[in-house]
Amino acid sequence: MKRKHALIVLFALIMTSVLTSLGSYQATGRRVADDMNRALALTLAEQQTNVISQDTIRVFNSHLQIAELRGKATLAVDTRSPQFKAYARCSEATIFSLSDQRPAALLWAATVLWALFVWHRRERIVQAITGTTYGGLTYQESDGLFYAEDGSRVQLTPMQQRLMEMFFRAPAHALQKSDICDSLWPKKPDASETLYTLIRRLKPVVEQHSQLHIASDRGKAYRLEIKQIED
Repeated sequence: MKRKHALIVLFALIMTSVLTSLGSYQATGRRVADDMNRALALTLAEQQTNVISQDTIRVFNSHLQIAELRGKATLAVDTRSPQFKAYARCSEATIFSLSDQRPAALLWAATVLWALFVWHRRERIVQAITGTTYGGLTYQESDGLFYAEDGSRVQLTPMQQRLMEMFFRAPAHALQKSDICDSLWPKKPDASETLYTLIRRLKPVVEQHSQLHIASDRGKAYRLEIKQIED
């Protein structure tokens, strides 16, 4: 799996964990509010007075269906209103403690494990790929392979592989056309068209996996160079 895909999975896990936790909290908040409002309405109907007393609180608690709310929900009176208005309230911490956070906890655990996997994989790739790097492309001498910046292997045909090795080993990463033809097709009298086809097919592979491109010097030489960033 490429690094960007692993990071996408990590981001998706984080978002899913957050949304699951928030969804459970909001659902519990609505359930708590409904229970408190129902209990308050029953209490005021029974009490038939505008005074909030210890008896009011006791009756209110007895009407609560959510047992965990008893002793935690509070009653308040709106003194700004000309008419008597009472409200039942509960802290966010209490609502959170009542919400079922087990699914979110499992998702957070999976998120942490995946983050550790991504980090370990990155460290392992960095330690493994210690070859020659140029323009975001690394040639690993130990296994003779090319790797992109994210650690993924660049798939090359045998001829593409040999030509890229020549580019990486050449001074200034430049090669004469005649040297390439003599090395890759020593028995072929004129390998110009074959070389042209090889270069044409290699160019998009190089540009896809690095910041490099293959430049031509009037068809007499080829050079592997870093692309210029346009302003």
